[in-house]
Amino acid sequence: MKTTFLTLALLFSLTVFTSCREEKTADEKVEAAINDIGEDLENASDDVQDAVEDVNDEIEDAAEDMKED
Repeated sequence: MKTTFLTLALLFSLTVFTSCREEKTADEKVEAAINDIGEDLENASDDVQDAVEDVNDEIEDAAEDMKED
């Protein structure tokens, strides 16, 4: 009896959580996709900038090492 009640309660809670989701319109889906792409581009840009800075630091270090020799 207890397991039957718990099973029914679990099924009910799952249907409540899945049926109460807000449906997005096509425009909202497109807007969300564009925002995601924008965030991905920003992240990629940051990664490239970090890589360029690292290379610049390596070049400066190598130039300093050459001056010392």
